[in-house]
Amino acid sequence: MTGVVRLATRGSELALWQTKWVVSLLPVPTEIVTVETEGDRDQERSLTEIGGQGVFVKEIQRHVLDRRATIAVHSAKDLPSTSVDGLVVGAWLPRANPFDAIVGCTLSELAPRARVGTSSLRRSAQLRALRPDVDIVSLRGNIRTRLTKGKGLDAIFVAAAALERLEIQPPVVEILDARVMMPQVGQGVVAVECRADDREMIQLLSALSDRETELSVLAERSFLRTFGTGCSLPIGAFAEMQDGTIMLSAMVAAPDGTRVLRGSLRGEDPEQLGGLLASDLVERGALALLSASEGKG
Repeated sequence: MTGVVRLATRGSELALWQTKWVVSLLPVPTEIVTVETEGDRDQERSLTEIGGQGVFVKEIQRHVLDRRATIAVHSAKDLPSTSVDGLVVGAWLPRANPFDAIVGCTLSELAPRARVGTSSLRRSAQLRALRPDVDIVSLRGNIRTRLTKGKGLDAIFVAAAALERLEIQPPVVEILDARVMMPQVGQGVVAVECRADDREMIQLLSALSDRETELSVLAERSFLRTFGTGCSLPIGAFAEMQDGTIMLSAMVAAPDGTRVLRGSLRGEDPEQLGGLLASDLVERGALALLSASEGKG
């Protein structure tokens, strides 16, 4: 490959960590291009209010499509469930811790009417199902910003992968199993996109991709795609390889936590598996729960 590979990324500490990881894996000269996204510019409104899907990736993808960058580095959880024309994910890097963490207090020790910070409808709906008495406080920003703001609250939610990758060790932290707090689709995974017609880059990235991570994330994204939603609605899914097959678990919730639908299914084809599990939850009333969450964030 001739020339410098330009990697487009958000400018946050975690995004740059992820991009430098990709740089360390590429056997070619590189240059990092930081891009401010819509989600970065607006830190006050909820993700639903500022556009939901793609608010952290659209501008980065445009840099690649316009050839201002060669590849784009994303947190896979930020990618909409449908691909952008002209782009393809060339590599799904090995997954870090996929689960959520509660910081400041363990879940069992949350005081009555505790104030808990999160901007995620997925997290707040599941927490309300467990503890309807808690007060959810909207909390956005990068990981260190949220940790600082969270000092005035009883607890906050963050992704465990962010803590581990940035080597942040809060005094009190509890990792929550998917049976308690279903993660966001793609959580803990770094996705690397390139142009669909860049065969040389596709070949280069394929050597970096982790097959088990790819199968797991494709199953999760297939589940999500049925509903046509992203991070702005109370949906979660987590897949992992078990004995050579994919075990997919997922949930759809009412935003107030009064009802949570959960299901799991095992299979070999990730696209088919996600669709089948989504159909099962739809038959059990998932669409009605999601329609109740429209306009809420």
